[in-house]
Amino acid sequence: MKKIYPSAKAALDGILFNGMFIAAGGFGLCGIPELLLQAIKDAGTKDLTFASNNAGVDDFGIGILLQSGQVKKMISSYVGENAEFMRQYLSGELELEFNPQGTLAERLRAGGCGIPGFYTKTGVGTVIADGKEHKDFNDETYILEQGLISDVSIVKAWKADATGNLIFRKTARNFNPPAAMSGKICVAEVEEIVPTGSLDSDNIHLPGIYVHRLVQGNHEKRIEQRTTQPAA
Repeated sequence: MKKIYPSAKAALDGILFNGMFIAAGGFGLCGIPELLLQAIKDAGTKDLTFASNNAGVDDFGIGILLQSGQVKKMISSYVGENAEFMRQYLSGELELEFNPQGTLAERLRAGGCGIPGFYTKTGVGTVIADGKEHKDFNDETYILEQGLISDVSIVKAWKADATGNLIFRKTARNFNPPAAMSGKICVAEVEEIVPTGSLDSDNIHLPGIYVHRLVQGNHEKRIEQRTTQPAA
């Protein structure tokens, strides 16, 4: 099956629909599938639910979809650095489901592994636990968290081969692998596509069985917070 597409728009063709659930990789501004997010904005798909560690910033990442009013709900861990997110949430325009980072990563991974739910101590005794099943193991209380299965997952990797095996560069590995696993369809944008067989199998971070579509492109290398020392 051919997995390589000529553009982000082509890679998303036929799989976007209003009201869909999308899992997106990235952490802060690192490893964000920026080309695919721009293509979703251009497509005008709306009423979207996103599972993502954060919502980018006002003019980058998922932030561009918040600006255009295409996002209905965020399932996230961190929502700072985004004034428009804050405005929409406080005004009641945007629904928010907070998840601890480890819980969110495991919910995505669990969904991709066919695990419907798991118990965790994280969040016990806080608002995170409200309305969730509690169970004691060895005299410790745990809460039940459900695995996440998204309609589409979008991720950004460093290298891929034509079969979809992915390598992520340094901290861009973050939420991208579990997000990719959670999707019924996974679309990956990469910086480089190499011939099949040229990647060291011991260095592959995500096997191509999880990846359905690939697009290669040029990416912006943003720095979220820059701190420099004044010149002497």
